[in-house]
Amino acid sequence: MHSLAWSALLAPAALVAVSLTPSGAANASPRAMAAAGLSAGVVAFLVTLGVDAAVILHGPFQTGAVGGAGVGVGLYFDALSAAMATLVSFIGVIVLLYSRNYLDGDPRQGLFFKRLSFTLAAVLSLIGAGNLAFLIFAWIATSAGLNSLLLFYPERPAAQLAAKKKFVASRLGDLCLIAAAASLWSSFGTLSFPELFAAGRSAASAGQTDSLTFPAMLIVLAALLKSAQLPFHGWLVEVMETPTPVSALLHAGVINAGGFLVLRLADVVAPSEGALHMLSLVGGATALFGSIVMLTQTSIKACLAYSTIAQMGFMMLECGLGAFAAALLHILAHSLYKAHAFLSSGSIIDLARASWTPSPGGQPHPARFALALAASLPMAFAVGGMFHAGVIDNPGAATLATILLMSLAHLIANALDERTKAYVLGKALAMSAIVAVVFFTLHATVERLFASSLPTAAPLRGPEDLALVLVIIGSFGAVILFQSVMARHATSPFWQAVYVHLSQGLYLNTLANRAMLRIWPHRSASSSL
Repeated sequence: MHSLAWSALLAPAALVAVSLTPSGAANASPRAMAAAGLSAGVVAFLVTLGVDAAVILHGPFQTGAVGGAGVGVGLYFDALSAAMATLVSFIGVIVLLYSRNYLDGDPRQGLFFKRLSFTLAAVLSLIGAGNLAFLIFAWIATSAGLNSLLLFYPERPAAQLAAKKKFVASRLGDLCLIAAAASLWSSFGTLSFPELFAAGRSAASAGQTDSLTFPAMLIVLAALLKSAQLPFHGWLVEVMETPTPVSALLHAGVINAGGFLVLRLADVVAPSEGALHMLSLVGGATALFGSIVMLTQTSIKACLAYSTIAQMGFMMLECGLGAFAAALLHILAHSLYKAHAFLSSGSIIDLARASWTPSPGGQPHPARFALALAASLPMAFAVGGMFHAGVIDNPGAATLATILLMSLAHLIANALDERTKAYVLGKALAMSAIVAVVFFTLHATVERLFASSLPTAAPLRGPEDLALVLVIIGSFGAVILFQSVMARHATSPFWQAVYVHLSQGLYLNTLANRAMLRIWPHRSASSSL
């Protein structure tokens, strides 16, 4: 089993071998480079499938750390890391395959495959890391790989600006993670994941969580900085300056590396109420901000970028509510969906033409819309109670299900506006109930499959948690109602002004750009960043 564990290194090693090709040779033989990159990606995917089989048959496995004392190169695979490695390698193969045609004829196509392979290797190393020291090394390598891809067209000012903002956010995150590792080492004398998990669970059960509070807060800060959360979200909006495959690659464990970090160290983070509240507040605010701004974008890729910002915020919110299984389900589903969305973004015009407007009368009346929002609450609580996921027992899952059903308020409200009210309304309510059942079924399934890797959902701990849940549900309900009102009064001068401000992201990114240009002016295209 020990030799099998080390064989998992073949996945990143195959991609590293491709990335070591000299740049001149890579550009001179782009087709050979594309074939080598794709072959390495397929090897990595097959290796991760073997890891999946080993985890299913034998349970979690790890290697010793080269360097000792739980520090150095070492691997640890359980259900969480095996699933994430398979996701990353699968998306990596698709992106490598897509890039063969997308960049065909580009004089630097070979260099693109070189950088792409390195970034994929770094992400796979991050996911399979067996200790926090090796994870930090791969964490920094992932940022370096992404930075090189952001600057694939270095002559573009927006690409330079995105890379600079990402560089600053990444270095701050690196410092937070290194400080967290130092704090954990000081408290427990190890950085090995299995030992850290055991120490976290032991401290939580004994009620002695003081030693976890500081590192947990630092881990959360590192995760938020990595995942483009407010106010460090601007670089992701400018990712459109890079080749489209980079946008898809972001969802192969790069932009969601922060979410993976929280899930990987959930036993350390979960006992800290302060860390969870920070995740909930920042993640919730980012989700609300991104979802509203997304609706005002006219650029397809900018719309998808703000959608990703919102989704990453929602994933952090899930972690903050203790719904770690839901957060993992979100990562897996969103990564596949959004990678496909970016790769197929050129077909969005055809999809828009084929779209269907459900209500012949336009936007539903605000009163009916509010009624539809109110109807979603008892439905979510009723279905959640059937799955033992009520607000008291599992506030995270119950809150997320409520938000999910509130997002269907348009469907219910439009049904109220139709003439055949009984049939259409009954159908809309039935579809909403089915969505709720599917959500709770998937959540329960993921919770059971990953029970050995993720902490169980915590019950409501007091009035603070209840207030947080009510604020979150109320905020999302208000935003959904706001979207309906803004669309209904699109010709009003006031709402047109609101639309303009929102389309500019409330100027947060503009302010960040001005500050960055003052601190770090652009260089010429021939110079390196």
